[in-house]
Amino acid sequence: MKLKQWIGASVLGLGLAAAQGAMAMDVPGPLVTPQWLHAHLKDVTVVDIRGGGSMKLFTAQPQFGKEHRLERTGGHIAGAILVNFNDIRETRTVDGVKLKAMMPTAEDFTKVMDNAGLDTGKPIVIVPTGNAVFAMDRGTRLYFQLRYFGVPHDQIAILNGGTNAWINAGYPVSSSPAPKTAGDWKASGEDKAILASMQDVKDGLRSGSEQFIDARPTAQFLGIAKKPINKTAGHLAGAKSFPIDAIVKDDHGAAMFMSAADYRKIFHDFNISPNTPTTTYCNTGHLASGAWFVVHEIMGNKNSKLYAGSMNEWTNLGNPTVGLPG
Repeated sequence: MKLKQWIGASVLGLGLAAAQGAMAMDVPGPLVTPQWLHAHLKDVTVVDIRGGGSMKLFTAQPQFGKEHRLERTGGHIAGAILVNFNDIRETRTVDGVKLKAMMPTAEDFTKVMDNAGLDTGKPIVIVPTGNAVFAMDRGTRLYFQLRYFGVPHDQIAILNGGTNAWINAGYPVSSSPAPKTAGDWKASGEDKAILASMQDVKDGLRSGSEQFIDARPTAQFLGIAKKPINKTAGHLAGAKSFPIDAIVKDDHGAAMFMSAADYRKIFHDFNISPNTPTTTYCNTGHLASGAWFVVHEIMGNKNSKLYAGSMNEWTNLGNPTVGLPG
C-alpha cells in the first residue's frame, strides 16, 4: 500500500512539475520577432494595444501601396485581446490640481486589464499597431505598467514592429471583434525601483546624481513648442535629449526598436551615458516609456526609472523648466 501511495504521489508530483513547467515558459527577451510569436502563439496571451482612430482598425483590413508596402495597419493577430490606451491612465488630483493621463492605482489598472480579458497563467506578448514610434510607445507604456504591477520580466515581451511587422512577415490577421470575456489578472505588487516620483526628480536635480533623458520631439525639448497639457515650455535643467525620431527605425512601414549596440552608438552621439542612474520623462509618460524601455530593458541599465507624471505633473505643480518660451 505504501509503495502504491509513493508511486501515485511521484506520478502526481511529476504531473504537477510538468504543468508548472508549461506555465512557466519564459519569453526570450523584452522583444520578440513575428517568427517567434507565430511559433508560440498558443503558449502566450497576445494583448493588442492601440488608441484613438486605430481602435476601429482592429476589425479592418490592412491597406498596401506601391511595391506592396504597408500603408495602413488593419486587423489584428487572431485571438488577441484589445486594450484601449486611453484607459490605462487616469485623471488624478495632486496637491489640489487635476492632472490627466496619470499613473493608475493598482485597483483601477486591474479593472481595465480584466475588462479587456487578461487572464493569468501565460506569458504576455504586447502587440502595438507598429506604424509609428507613438504606437510602439503605447506598447512600452503598457509593458511598464504591467511590470510595475507585478508581471515578471521573463513573462512579458513586446512584438518588435507590432502588427505591421507581423503582416510584413507574411502572417494573416483577423478582423473579428475583440472578445468580451472578463479576465482574472490581478496586480500583485508595485515595483518602486522603476517609477520615479516628483520628489525623486527634485532630489536627483538637487544632488546631480541622476541623468535625465527627455524623450520628446526636439522643438518641445528646446521650448520652441509646448503641448497644451503642460503649463510651461522647456525641459528639466541639465536634461539630455533623446528625441522620438532616434528611438525606432522604419522597416517597410513597421517601427522597429534597434539593438543595444545601435543605441550605445546613438547615446554616444547625443552625449548620453548608457550606465548612469537615469530617469526618463516626456509630457505624460507615454514617449518616455519608450526611452525607459530602451535604457532599462534593451541596454540593461537596471538603475533607470520612468517619471510617469512627466512635464504634465512637473509644470502644472509649479516646478521650473529651462529653454526658450513656448
